[in-house]
Amino acid sequence: MTTPDQDQDNPQKSLSKGSGKPDRSFYEKHDGLILGGSAVLIALAVWQSFWSAGLIDPLFLSGPSVIATRFADELNEGRLTHHLSFSAKNFLTGFSLATLLSVPLGILLGWYRIPRLILDPFINGFYATPRIAFIPLIIMWFGIGLGAKIFIVFLSVFFPILINTIHGVKTTDPQLLKAGRSFCASEWEIFRSIVLPCTVPFIVTGIRQGVAHGLIGVVIGEFFVGSDGIGYLIGEGGTMFETDLLFVGVVVISFVGIVMAQLLNRVTRYFDRWRSQT
Repeated sequence: MTTPDQDQDNPQKSLSKGSGKPDRSFYEKHDGLILGGSAVLIALAVWQSFWSAGLIDPLFLSGPSVIATRFADELNEGRLTHHLSFSAKNFLTGFSLATLLSVPLGILLGWYRIPRLILDPFINGFYATPRIAFIPLIIMWFGIGLGAKIFIVFLSVFFPILINTIHGVKTTDPQLLKAGRSFCASEWEIFRSIVLPCTVPFIVTGIRQGVAHGLIGVVIGEFFVGSDGIGYLIGEGGTMFETDLLFVGVVVISFVGIVMAQLLNRVTRYFDRWRSQT
């Protein structure tokens, strides 16, 4: 039997095997999930109790049980799957095009000062303008078909990634660049070993913002233009005063956003390890 003094004399017993780090309890490992999940469950329980007691007008807000029932009905009828797949296609197409164009353009503008100064007013002006202000013009250009919805997502995603990428390249430590050139490294070697590792966190931040803006763009585009997608589902629920249907769309978009945020967290950790090895 060991005493507390003996445990203090043998601190390795309190460390994880082979890791050199103290063992963490289940709560310490998952405290965010436990606390956040508990808060959501309590909020749902309070909401449901108020709704069941008749303190909430069903015309303006449905209860969680009603929303869950409507969710199951929409899923069983195939409508939810159809709208979700349509929105996913819009989002992925617009997001992919925006990322493929904004990252290399951001690197070029961050690296070359004169083109950046010329384009900077236009970039900041477009970024500061609400996307919804462009919808009438987008409809004139693309009609009300798939192209309009994709372009709205493209605009929503493009500028956050572009601006963060420019900032990442522009703020690369000049001393690191000077050190690389002092060793007669080529421009490509400097970019690959210095600029790119310093810029990656900014690109990931831009992508994270782009995901949030892109999901908003999906909803806005489908809300105003078209008859398919989660945005259309939300608009239909609001127009018909079917708040249960409206909340089905909101829950789906929120869930997708949470999943993508978790995936981006994993990508961030991967690139952090990659940066430490370069």
